[in-house]
Amino acid sequence: MKIFDAHCDVLSKLLENPGLDFARGHEGLDVTLERMLASGIRVQNFAVYLPERWSGDFKHVLESVDLFHERILALPQMRFIRTKTDLRLALNEDRIGAMLSLEGVDSLHGNLALLRILYRLGIRTVGITWNRANWAADGVLEARNGGFTAAGMDLIRECNRLGMIMDVSHLSEKGFWELIEASRRPVIASHSNAKSISNRLRNLTDAQIVSLIQTGGVIGITFVPPFVSTEEPVSMDRILLHIDHICALGGKRHIGFGSDFDGIREWIVGLEHAGQYDRLVNLLLKHYREEDVKLFVFGNWFRFYMEHLPEESALDQGAAASSLGS
Repeated sequence: MKIFDAHCDVLSKLLENPGLDFARGHEGLDVTLERMLASGIRVQNFAVYLPERWSGDFKHVLESVDLFHERILALPQMRFIRTKTDLRLALNEDRIGAMLSLEGVDSLHGNLALLRILYRLGIRTVGITWNRANWAADGVLEARNGGFTAAGMDLIRECNRLGMIMDVSHLSEKGFWELIEASRRPVIASHSNAKSISNRLRNLTDAQIVSLIQTGGVIGITFVPPFVSTEEPVSMDRILLHIDHICALGGKRHIGFGSDFDGIREWIVGLEHAGQYDRLVNLLLKHYREEDVKLFVFGNWFRFYMEHLPEESALDQGAAASSLGS
């Protein structure tokens, strides 16, 4: 069964440790090419996340994009997804689609020209914050629970204009509601769970989940053990509680997965790396109809991105405009 995963942190690990081998090695990485092929991952969103000591340095964002091209896209089994056509072709060509997202806009320093550059480089999803505050908004761990700044509101408007998808994972609750109010486009939670099941700050309240459902977003259930369950050790069947709860809120067509592999230091028992994703699929098939499992593990994310990716890349549009003007 095809799998679409909305969030992993491979690029962050490669940035900090260039000796890691995505193509052939397993040491130090949860997500590798071999493991993706083994478990059936057909689309993977790779996050550009900078460790806090580098979070304000745009140079490292560009280095992460370069790593994506040199270490991941260079492999013949991979295909870059920037447009609807890319996504269709990745599946038709039986290759793994690779997407780019930005986790935290700290390094942009309010300069929206840098956002536009990242769009042209293929980043299609933008997480506003990590856990702390930045120039745009407060993260979920800020005790004051502030929302968006004036510059952050400009960011929302520019993301809407460009067609960049905004991601509320890590965003403060006040920021969440301000984004829902201000955005003209649906937003997502790429790697968040249900707070009613595991009461962690990074998880979403029922009201937030319902709002995402009503506005057409998708919630990527994550594999961070404390976000799945407060009981230890955490087994895969605890994930089912989040699925059941979101479905009960009307979210069957709004559930996906965002593992957060390579961004975590502890793992769900039996789901320690991307090569074991098929174990989760087999568990789901024991509890849900096959047609629903296909929605959860692939179909809902696929539908969302086919609705919201551009028809053409910004570079294609720019080239066309240039040729018309010459």
